[in-house]
Amino acid sequence: MITALESLSTTIAHLRTIATPVVDHRIMPFGIPALDDRLASRGLRAGALHEVAAQSCSMVDDAAATLFLAGIAAREAAHAGGPVLWVSCRNDLYAPGLEQAGLSSADLIHAQPRDDAALLAVVEDAVRDGTPSAVIAEVSRMPMVATRRLQLVAADADIPVLILRRRRNRDQDPLAEPSAAWTRWRIASASSERLGVAGVGRSRWQVEVARQRGGEAFSMILEGCDETGCLAVPAALGYRAAETAGPARYAVA
Repeated sequence: MITALESLSTTIAHLRTIATPVVDHRIMPFGIPALDDRLASRGLRAGALHEVAAQSCSMVDDAAATLFLAGIAAREAAHAGGPVLWVSCRNDLYAPGLEQAGLSSADLIHAQPRDDAALLAVVEDAVRDGTPSAVIAEVSRMPMVATRRLQLVAADADIPVLILRRRRNRDQDPLAEPSAAWTRWRIASASSERLGVAGVGRSRWQVEVARQRGGEAFSMILEGCDETGCLAVPAALGYRAAETAGPARYAVA
């Protein structure tokens, strides 16, 4: 009897294998092993929803979170060759700052809907259309059902949907609400490296993965985006030998 059940179990497992199509998921690596190796996908899954929030309501943390997303989108635009759609109910994008993170105004389309409900509709329509190489959206309210829809359309179109979660008040944690996002990040500004001469060194950020599918949460200090949208490991922190993220090779997992 036990042998028959084991044989049946093996047959069912085989049928499931041949009946389930193999899906290749494109990966957007950061190009930094110290970071990529701790992500379950060895980078960011391209066709997925990813959420980012500033660690606090301070302007420097908000800027760090914004530029972190801009760098991801800039690298994807360079790889895919399409524009980046930035959807926000606010009109405060600072083009020179985005260009310092690799996102040129020539590659950027800005949409300004009237509210979060209209914003989510714009994002979904744009992803279904397939024109943008990446979509960034700033939201303060996004119900769980909306995150599920965006995760599904992102996976279907193989386009990254990058959400900047805004605070509704000073005490609210933007990542406290449930979400179907593949990864959720908190970004904060950190102290820059001291230079031998007067001036400010390259920005540093505390990059925290608050949640990821199939992996653990973690936090690390990284140098902010350069003009190509790439992050770097500070040499003094010694996660490994200092590595600057050059043009990383996109992979399929």
